[in-house]
Amino acid sequence: MMRFFSSPHLHGGNRSQKIMLLVIVAALPGILTQLYWFGYGTLFNIIWATLLGLLMEAGVMILRRRPVGFFLKDGSVVVTTLLLALALPPMSPWWLVTTATLFAVIFGKHIYGGLGNNPFNPAMLGYAICLISFPVSMTVWTGAGQYLNLADQWLWFWTEQGQIDAITQATPLDVIKHLSGSTIGEMWAANPDVVAYKAAMLWINIAYLVGGIALLFLKVFTWHAPVAMLAGLAVMAFLFGAGEPDLYASASDHLFLGATMLGAFFIITDPVSSATSRNGKLIFGAGIGILTYIIRTWGNYPDAVAFAVLLMNLAAPLIDQYTRPKAYGQQS
Repeated sequence: MMRFFSSPHLHGGNRSQKIMLLVIVAALPGILTQLYWFGYGTLFNIIWATLLGLLMEAGVMILRRRPVGFFLKDGSVVVTTLLLALALPPMSPWWLVTTATLFAVIFGKHIYGGLGNNPFNPAMLGYAICLISFPVSMTVWTGAGQYLNLADQWLWFWTEQGQIDAITQATPLDVIKHLSGSTIGEMWAANPDVVAYKAAMLWINIAYLVGGIALLFLKVFTWHAPVAMLAGLAVMAFLFGAGEPDLYASASDHLFLGATMLGAFFIITDPVSSATSRNGKLIFGAGIGILTYIIRTWGNYPDAVAFAVLLMNLAAPLIDQYTRPKAYGQQS
């Protein structure tokens, strides 16, 4: 007896697990570069957030009476916690990483029904909640190459005790935002540590750019959203900085400082919370780039990728509504 199966009969080769693994591997150059410049704190963030994320995911699956192993193996929670850990400062204590992970996994993902139903990027939601609630802890960074040794970092992570005050400093974007009457050139000359920090962020962003380009070649996502974000950010920087270069950060500063490349290739390409059509992705990415510049330049926070992403997540359904491609044969 012949058996008939319903369509589709042609399946894509990219399962969720494979895509998540590719994202993790592509992030490795950025992770290693971040560890080189800022030490073991990022590694502690990754390990602790991943362990907590897996436990939270398993707990929710048990409560929902779903197969735990099946959902843990798709790798989505690992990618979420990895991106969150990379976005958090390397001097984050355990309770800050715990709070961010809790909001990312529970409130950013499962409260809406789990993977595929979340309107917001979970990692950015966890990050933004902590930045609003704990602004001091979320802005503690060490100077580039001046990180704590493994033992001192372990002590700081669990107790927040150690010689951290001697090496804490503001980020370049934060210093540019508060020039206090000096020009950007004068600021660089007066703050050699910030110049070293700028060099570190340049290499970190280049590393994430390399990983992002690899994902593009592997067709994990299309070019539309990342390129549109970078173009929107660069155009805004050129329009407002061309006339007064001593007062506004340059386009290169905006592109290679902060979380720009991490956001462009690893955050906004989330297929669930972003726009879906090609034209929609262009609008979505450009909106994030423009909002990132606006908040960085005139807002209260030196980096703004998380807030820009969350705001455009809200707009994604509307963007999809007006950029939906026509069905084949449809005239209008």
